[in-house]
Amino acid sequence: MQARRGELVDVLDGDGAVAVAGDRPLGLVTWTVAGAIEAEIRALAVGEAARGQGVGAALLEAAERGLRAASVSRAWLVTTNDNLAALALYQKAGWRLVALRTGAIDVLRGTVKPSLPETGQHGIPLRDELELAKDL
Repeated sequence: MQARRGELVDVLDGDGAVAVAGDRPLGLVTWTVAGAIEAEIRALAVGEAARGQGVGAALLEAAERGLRAASVSRAWLVTTNDNLAALALYQKAGWRLVALRTGAIDVLRGTVKPSLPETGQHGIPLRDELELAKDL
């Protein structure tokens, strides 16, 4: 379960794609269509051994292709202030920052998901949500 926008969501509920090499999974992306024209990318994960090899970019593009085929015209996603690699990936792929929810992780930690750590990647205090969107 992922906490974002003040609620918990099941990131495996919806559609998705898996990147594989032989019989070994490398990563996955999931999304859900919300209405006729908008979708949320709920999860994008790449195994540690496959990072830096274009797997994340390929998965993101696969999701975008799938959403376009479903006539979705806009997609959005939420990440956290410590997720620097994801922010770089999304922005290189044409996603734009559309919202900063200062203190949102602090609120989530105190309400719907107390297990959220205080410190995220790179030792960065985990505090804020960043929302990105892309017109497809």
